[in-house]
Amino acid sequence: MASNPEQPNRKSSIDGDTRQKLEKRLAERPDKKELIERNVLKDDKGVAPRLIAAREKLERSQLEDKLDHALQQRPKAEELVRGGILIADEAPPA
Repeated sequence: MASNPEQPNRKSSIDGDTRQKLEKRLAERPDKKELIERNVLKDDKGVAPRLIAAREKLERSQLEDKLDHALQQRPKAEELVRGGILIADEAPPA
């Protein structure tokens, strides 16, 4: 069995004051639960990491379908003019 050669001591690239500030900030950072509650992180809800992308794609597709359906159901410009909601001059061309 070969022995590992000793690694030289490396000098830190940051000074002690900067290190203390960094350690303090890291200690104060919010935990995962808080970040999920603030919508910074997504909750994986126990889903396997390889399935998360597929789930998000499916959810987006469902949302797009719902939006498309809602847009198809909205009243036409001429109906809004008849209902007094739009003025004929404001109505987009049909």
